[in-house]
Amino acid sequence: MEFTPDYTNLVKAARNIEVERFPLYEHKIDPVVMEAVAGEKFAQLYNGDDRDLDEFFRHYCNFYRDMGYDTVSFEELIGPAMPGSGALGEHVKGAIQTREDFERYPWEGICDTYFEMYHCSFEALRRNLPAGMKAIGGVGYGIFECVQDLVGYEDLCYIRADDEELYRDLFFKIGESNLRIWKRFLKEYGDIYCVCRFGDDLGFKSATLLPPEDIRELVIPQYKPIIQAVHDAGKPFLLHSCGCIFSIMDDLIAAGIDAKHSNEDQIAPFPYWVETYGDRIGNFGGIDTDAVCRLDADAMYDYIHEVVGKSRGHGGFAFGSGNSIPDYVPPEGYQAMNDAARRIRGDFGK
Repeated sequence: MEFTPDYTNLVKAARNIEVERFPLYEHKIDPVVMEAVAGEKFAQLYNGDDRDLDEFFRHYCNFYRDMGYDTVSFEELIGPAMPGSGALGEHVKGAIQTREDFERYPWEGICDTYFEMYHCSFEALRRNLPAGMKAIGGVGYGIFECVQDLVGYEDLCYIRADDEELYRDLFFKIGESNLRIWKRFLKEYGDIYCVCRFGDDLGFKSATLLPPEDIRELVIPQYKPIIQAVHDAGKPFLLHSCGCIFSIMDDLIAAGIDAKHSNEDQIAPFPYWVETYGDRIGNFGGIDTDAVCRLDADAMYDYIHEVVGKSRGHGGFAFGSGNSIPDYVPPEGYQAMNDAARRIRGDFGK
C-alpha cells in the first residue's frame, strides 16, 4: 500500500494526542544503514558541493518517506561550531579548565559560526522535503552536552569541587549562547520544522550524571527560554535524554517539555514511560536498540506488538528505537523493526 506522509500525526503525538496511525520516529538513522536498506550509495555526498547536498537530501528525505515516517529527523550539532570543542565525543582535553580560559573564550562568535557551517545543509533540506513531510530536530546538543564538550565530564566534576562560581557560570554562558542560536534558527528555518528537539543525555544506567539538585538549579533553567522560544514559534518541544532520570522528570515536565524520547529496557521498558507520564507528555521510543541488534524477525514482531498494545490509551506516542539506529545496527534488524511496526499499524493491509 502506498504510504502518504502527514507530519501533523507526529505533531499531535508530541502534543500528547493519540492518533489512529501512530507515527514512527527515530532520533537518528545512520546513513550507512540507510544505504544498506535502500540499496543506494549517497552518504558521502553530504560533504560535497550544493549539487551533492541536494542529491544527499533527496535520498535522505525519500528514505524516511519510503519507510513510513511522517517526518524527517535532522539536526546539526553545536559542538563543532564551538572552538576547542571535542571533549565529549572525541575525548580530547577540554578547552575550558580555568576562569582564565572561560574569560578569554570567544563566546560571541559561536552563533555566526554555527550558521556559516550549516546554512547550506538546512537550505538543501528545505528544497528536498517530500510533500506532506516536515522535519523534526533542529539544533543538536543541549546545555549539559555543550558544557561537557568544552570542559570534559571528569574535569567538570573537578571544577564543581574547586570553583563553584565557574561551574555555575559555564551553564549560564552556554545557555545564553544556545538560546541565541535557537532564536535565529527558528527565524530562518522554523518553517521547515514541525517539532523541535535537542538531545541532552542527563543520566546513565542507575542515576543522573550530575546531582539532581544541580540539574534543577543550573541545567533546566537554561532549557526554559529555549522551550519558550519553540513554543512562541508555535511548535512542540521534544527532549531526547538517555539514562535514569526519573528523579528530575517532574522538573522537566514543569519546564515545559511536550514530549520525551529515549528508553532502555534495563532502566525501564517503554510501557513504563507511557503509563507513568502519558497523562502529561507525549512519549517517543519503544524497542531497546540492543533488541534491534539481537532479535530475529518473529521475536521482534512479538516484542513490538506487546509494546504498542501497552502504549495505546496512554496519550500520544511515536514508535521506534529507544535510542537511535547507529552504524553498528544490522540493516536487517532495522528492516525487521520497521516492517513489524508498519504491519501492526496496518500499512500493509489487514
